[in-house]
Amino acid sequence: MALKLSDKFIKSFVSDDEIKAITPDVNAAVATLRNRTGAGSEMLGWMDLPVNYDKEEYARIKAAAKKIQSSCDLFIVIGIGGSYLGARAVVEFLKSPRYNLMKKDTPDIYFSGCNISGGDLDEILALCEGRDVCINVISKSGTTTEPAVAFRYFRAMLEKKYGVDGARERIFVTTDKARGTLKKFADEAGFETFVVPDDVGGRFSVLTAVGLLPIAVAGIELDELMGGAADARKALSEPDVMKNDAYKYAAIRNILYRKGKAVEIFVGYEPYEQMFCEWWKQLYGESEGKDGKGLYPSSVIFSTDLHSLGQYVQSGMRTMFETVLDVETPDSNAAVPYDPANIDGLNFLADMKMSEVNRMAMNGTLLAHVDGGVPNIVLRLKDRSARSLGYMIYFFELACGVSGYMLGVNPFDQPGVEAYKKNMFALLGKPGYEEMTEQLRARL
Repeated sequence: MALKLSDKFIKSFVSDDEIKAITPDVNAAVATLRNRTGAGSEMLGWMDLPVNYDKEEYARIKAAAKKIQSSCDLFIVIGIGGSYLGARAVVEFLKSPRYNLMKKDTPDIYFSGCNISGGDLDEILALCEGRDVCINVISKSGTTTEPAVAFRYFRAMLEKKYGVDGARERIFVTTDKARGTLKKFADEAGFETFVVPDDVGGRFSVLTAVGLLPIAVAGIELDELMGGAADARKALSEPDVMKNDAYKYAAIRNILYRKGKAVEIFVGYEPYEQMFCEWWKQLYGESEGKDGKGLYPSSVIFSTDLHSLGQYVQSGMRTMFETVLDVETPDSNAAVPYDPANIDGLNFLADMKMSEVNRMAMNGTLLAHVDGGVPNIVLRLKDRSARSLGYMIYFFELACGVSGYMLGVNPFDQPGVEAYKKNMFALLGKPGYEEMTEQLRARL
């Protein structure tokens, strides 16, 4: 298995007997998920996605990626939430958070439509000057404000630069299979389209065309990513909670939640894990945070954040636990240099690999935080490969579905997301919201 759970640093907080006691709840949640009898069961397409996907579209994704790679040196992905987080997380995890600054034979990739910042749009437009550009707009409906506004900007830029016919060959649309504003517009304009499946929600969509096209453009091997997810699907079908780490993860976090732990901090020890943390936060925050329930998902990158948040984790309110990602195989041989003057007194580290120093920082932090009363779950990932990452993605998706049903919520809807949208539309004066507009403005 590419990902294994270590409970070594959790045993003083959660016993095996407690896991056995909660096992009936886990089994009930698993049955609800796998039998598709719970709320949101129409959104479980992600469960079989690693083996049951549209092979024809998969081939078109690969072909489109090659076309994009050969025709542009800057690729703009337009989307928000699950429409961009998964792809960006995979690109930065497997390539680098500095992907755009590195020497490579694939296009730079910028993500837009994930905020309402005019300055951000201006900066990306400026980066397009003098460069060949392609775009991929990702939206189920085409009417979500952030990506829709960005699409207006970049479509106009492409049409001005290449003409309407030339722009058509550089615009790729990922949207609903048959309906919606964006699908209708894309068909009329003649853009190549890919499908946001009806039975896969945005935060679970990284292994659909939503994530796979940008990932392929970055030069990442899709077969390995999907293969890893297929490996996880098979391995994590084990019914024994003590042998199935996804079920065990769901069990432990729910035990801690019932003990008053309200915050889960996802901990990485490499900068390339930052966007994966963001993907994880949406997955769990949007799936579990409803009906007045749910752990608050937070994240840190140590050792960097030990110098800002470490004090609070060590000695603040005891309302949290940590889930630590340990990538076991180093991908760098960088070592600490020897300094003849030994100005900093660190020659005892000379010639030691930075990966070993980082591991000792992780081990020291684990011991300190456990001693400080913070439970720590450790997830050991085999290596930084597409196959291992695909496995981990599926692991977290499966554990999320089980955990959500254990909480007694629908893990696959997000009704709370609509509240800000309605208020924003009313305050902006959208037709049909006139009564709300007056009420909201009176409160400001």
